Amino acid sequence: MKHQPRIAVIGSANIDLVTYTDQFPRPGETIFGREFSLGFGGKGANQAVAARLCGAEVAMVARVGDDLFGPANIQNFAARGVNTSRVLPTPGVSSGVAPIFVDSLGQNRILVVKGANDRLSPADVDAAAAVLEGADFLVMQLEVPLETVYYALRFARQHGIRSILNPAPGQALDLAQVAHADYVIPNETEAEALAGMPVHNLEDARACAQKLLDGGVRRVIVTLGANGALCAAPDGMTHVPAFPVQPVDTTGAGDAFIGSLACFLAEGFAEMDAIARANLYAALSTLGAGTQKSFVTRQRLDAEWAVRGA
Repeated sequence: MKHQPRIAVIGSANIDLVTYTDQFPRPGETIFGREFSLGFGGKGANQAVAARLCGAEVAMVARVGDDLFGPANIQNFAARGVNTSRVLPTPGVSSGVAPIFVDSLGQNRILVVKGANDRLSPADVDAAAAVLEGADFLVMQLEVPLETVYYALRFARQHGIRSILNPAPGQALDLAQVAHADYVIPNETEAEALAGMPVHNLEDARACAQKLLDGGVRRVIVTLGANGALCAAPDGMTHVPAFPVQPVDTTGAGDAFIGSLACFLAEGFAEMDAIARANLYAALSTLGAGTQKSFVTRQRLDAEWAVRGA
């Protein structure tokens, strides 16, 4: 390993309630599902676990509720080796939950009830300064208050820490604030919400990325699922192909990409190499059901890379 990466994730911790079904119900319709699974999730937590499994030292800055899910979230982080010193129980508030519905093709629909995640504040970022200042990357998403995300991006810039913003769930944002991030990493839907233009293919992604660059964003990586990822910077754009797989469940693949990418970049891999490895890590995550449960170890990734990386 080139360098022991240190990643701090400022974001959400949820409980995923996953239902597998042959088809999604129509409005007013009741159908039987095939299977149910309860697991740990939240975009922030997922990205933290992915980075940890890839070999990074990881700290989580988050809030959980005072219900039965709160201690379970903290225990899950601790069991995976994630620093929980800034995962804060929040009295009188439920933990975040995410009911997830997955069809027979592996496509998903997700509802998020933010709960305690919505109480994560700029003051919590300041309180975590001792943890954050030693990080190679700060990683953020949009399942906590926008004010806190913007504050964390400015914190990273002021302290010379590289940062990644995953603008998910997709929404319109202040590009002047977004421009503090070193990397902005949306999927097609999130890129469309951010730039206000459709993204249906690689050419659309190029046009969208250019619009974001023109708006002041430093660097954009648009994740395109089975079409890989597009990395766009002021000096040019590069398409990094995906690794073909037969997906079982695509839930959490974007989080697998971002958490692993943060680790690889912090470790010292060249940008395109890091993106390619993150593409493979994300692809491998789709071969299992669930989110964190489907993320593979660094050993598994390295073994697959030895065969498919060339």
